[in-house]
Amino acid sequence: MPFELEHDWQASLATPRPRIGETAKTRLLLLLCFLWLVLGLIGHQPWKPDEAQTISAVKHLLQGGSWIIPSVAGVPTLQNPPLYYLSAAAGAWLLSPWLSMHDAARLVTGLWMALTLLMVGMTGREMWGKGEGRQTTFIFLGSIGLFFPAHLLTAEIAALAGYAMAFYGLALAHRRPWRAAPLIGCGIGIAFLSTGLSAVEILLLTAAALPAMFPHWRRKSYFTSLATGLAIATPWLVLWLFAVWRQSPDLLHTWLVSGKHVLDDNNLLYFARTLSWYAWPALPLAAWSLWHYRQRLLQRPQFQLALVFFLATLLLLGLGSDSRDILALPLLLPLAVMGGAAIEKLQRSAASALDWFGIALFGTLGFLLWLGWFAMMSGLPAKLAERMHTLSEAYVPHFDWKIFLAALGLTLIWWLVVFKTNKRSNRAVVTDWAVGITLVWGLLTTLWLPWLDAAKGYHGMYASMKQALPAQYACLTSRGMGVSQRALLDYYLNIQARPIETSQRAECDLFLVQDEKRHATGAPGPDWKLIWQGKRPSDRRERYWLYQYIPAQ
Repeated sequence: MPFELEHDWQASLATPRPRIGETAKTRLLLLLCFLWLVLGLIGHQPWKPDEAQTISAVKHLLQGGSWIIPSVAGVPTLQNPPLYYLSAAAGAWLLSPWLSMHDAARLVTGLWMALTLLMVGMTGREMWGKGEGRQTTFIFLGSIGLFFPAHLLTAEIAALAGYAMAFYGLALAHRRPWRAAPLIGCGIGIAFLSTGLSAVEILLLTAAALPAMFPHWRRKSYFTSLATGLAIATPWLVLWLFAVWRQSPDLLHTWLVSGKHVLDDNNLLYFARTLSWYAWPALPLAAWSLWHYRQRLLQRPQFQLALVFFLATLLLLGLGSDSRDILALPLLLPLAVMGGAAIEKLQRSAASALDWFGIALFGTLGFLLWLGWFAMMSGLPAKLAERMHTLSEAYVPHFDWKIFLAALGLTLIWWLVVFKTNKRSNRAVVTDWAVGITLVWGLLTTLWLPWLDAAKGYHGMYASMKQALPAQYACLTSRGMGVSQRALLDYYLNIQARPIETSQRAECDLFLVQDEKRHATGAPGPDWKLIWQGKRPSDRRERYWLYQYIPAQ
């Protein structure tokens, strides 16, 4: 049987649940979830930093590069193992006749996210009972920090699917140990082959801490599923590590020992501050759930699992050397699951306050997005239109009926779901929040996507540089260029820059400099001629100068 929990919200203390329109509302919400998943996956260039490096790795795979060690801008790198790159390359290969390489590859992110949402919903159902999986999914889907990275070319999304799969396996271990085992094993394998050892450490620490701390987890069913799951995970780990060792033992050694420090208080504080906005509405709902069940909190296996996973993830993030918002994605899983227990336990006043806060927040953001789009199209209000042009100078306004109608349809659906459905249930809190997130993301990826892409993309700048390239040249040395910029140079122009920081000398006949200065920096020598300079139109920092070596006669 599933975890034992007092489902007392189903008794006299439950808030009434609407009967009229529930089926229609569910269908609308499923439609919005689908739109949330697919909107923004296509229609824009690769954006730095994550997408730039990913698309370069995908390009090299499609050109016959190593399947074992990914290459970014022509340089073998083990920043991440190859699973996500391989899946993205497969998507690009299958869909390349119809879509550009980056759009086709990015669709694979949607598949990984769909798997994640399925695992989150199954976990919610397993832990809190039938009917609660949908609410848990909506809490997770509605997280403010999720919607942007969930639509990018980034390996962390595949790792998130692995985390969610293993988490569901642990929740299922007591009731269905043999079904849980492959979920645990494959989840560990997917997470490891997506982002590396940190994922394995988090999941193994969670699995080991549960029986060490709580008697409920010292049962034969749990140890059976865990042992079998680890046996299933072993080939995922060992085969790839062995292949890397055979191909480049030095690179493997560097990767294994890099990225870990003693506990860093600054990292812990960074992720704690990030969660204060990143994890809404999961964070306040999880906090209420912990408060409501506080008297027997640690006697409940659902909270034991969620809290141990959360603390293990936060601890190991604090041990890491990297502080990026996207690394906090696994923390959303236990928060969303704990928040799923709070829906029917919220007091009506608190539920109404949270609901109206979400409606006001997303309604205001939706209005501002429409206002900004109107300013871009019409030039009114003039000051706003001027500001929009300053922030994305390369954007040329163009009215598209298809985009307009899609955005209008999203807005009308939000209005109908939020204001025209029966609101006698606490579940309106998470459903309205999920609808609101979908509205904002939908408007960003319809009305504003061309404007955003013009500001963030590098295609126009590199196209300008291509026109200045000589007909014949041997290679290009770079100075001051970031990894993302070199990756996009490789993707757009098929030029693999050789950083002078590595070679210590300008060994090629082209020399590309990235700097923040407004005027040309010094050439490498007297025989170098400036043949191009440029930048992205709205970029106030990055500037580029291209020199060609022309020896004196």
